[in-house]
Amino acid sequence: MVMCQGGEAVAAPAAAGKEPEVPLSQEDGVGTGQPCLCPAAGMEAAGAEERRVCGCCSGLSWPRCCKAPGTKKKAACPGLGLFYTVLSAFLFSVASLLLKKIEDVHSVEVSAFRCVFQMAFVLPGLIYYKTGFLGPKSKRIFLFFRGLLGSSAMILLYYAYQVMPLADATVITFTSPVFTSLLACIFLKEKCSVWDLVFSLFAFTGVILIARPPFLFGSKVAGIEGSYTEHLKGTIAAIASTVSAASTIVILRKVGKSVHYFLSIWYYAVIGLIGCVIALFVMNEWRLPYCGKDRVFLILIGVLGLGGQIFLTKALQIEKAGPVAIMRTMDVVFAFILQILFLNHLPTWWTVGGALCVVASSSGTAIRKWRQSLRKAKQNEI
Repeated sequence: MVMCQGGEAVAAPAAAGKEPEVPLSQEDGVGTGQPCLCPAAGMEAAGAEERRVCGCCSGLSWPRCCKAPGTKKKAACPGLGLFYTVLSAFLFSVASLLLKKIEDVHSVEVSAFRCVFQMAFVLPGLIYYKTGFLGPKSKRIFLFFRGLLGSSAMILLYYAYQVMPLADATVITFTSPVFTSLLACIFLKEKCSVWDLVFSLFAFTGVILIARPPFLFGSKVAGIEGSYTEHLKGTIAAIASTVSAASTIVILRKVGKSVHYFLSIWYYAVIGLIGCVIALFVMNEWRLPYCGKDRVFLILIGVLGLGGQIFLTKALQIEKAGPVAIMRTMDVVFAFILQILFLNHLPTWWTVGGALCVVASSSGTAIRKWRQSLRKAKQNEI
């Protein structure tokens, strides 16, 4: 036998033809300083190759052990998750800019194209993982509402992007963490503290500064696109989109890990596409873009939106949710920059003040949740 230096647990050999045993947990003696035993080269047991699990490399079987002779432990790239987050925010912002550039295409039709791209991406994953297309019977009602609310959030957000300044709509969407905390307190019985109320007040103030209702700011409202009526409709649509998105997060928390995330996205795309097609025929808005440029923009919106989701998912896989949520506020920065450079629309100081309030609210909520998760992790270690 060969002693693996720095091991944290002793694993028993697995029987022939069976999977290796799971490494001992912390309650079973991890961290007691006992060495990890790995088989020496060429050693065999009962005529079969002996396989053991090394606790120092998260359960990898020897000789893939990070401490085995001739192996090197792969170094993690610091900041890679945050880089993925910034890249995701940039892709989402460019997709929103292209949506503003599209002419004579209704937001519902753009949402339908987005759903088609989602379905094309998810379908191979469903087949590969053999998850089925309906999911467990006990979870179908949750998946249905997840798809309905998620697709509604997308349609409402696209409408808001089309009728109001890009930066204004983007800022309002960042009130989502506040609404998520409030809905979780109501439906999931999570604790709601004074800080949640403070952050909610900041978010509400930011939305008021962006909407600028005439009864507070006078009849002449500056810095809006088109009429104030359209601006107000866009604000309401953005808020409704944010509440719908927060509701989907609460539903996903309720479902937990019992349903594959590909299946969740599948419901989102299918229900969204069905709803978009019905709405387009009712409104008589279904038509292909007349301009070839708009068709290219539609394809790019689908590709960029999908790329943004992929990089955001990868960021959450390798980085804690708190830093990712804070870094996602770069979406607001990109929205301001793109609006100034490509739309020739300078934001007003009211918009900047509203953005600061909303970013402070979402960042504060993210930091608070992050600290809570770290505190729970330390308690579990003890």
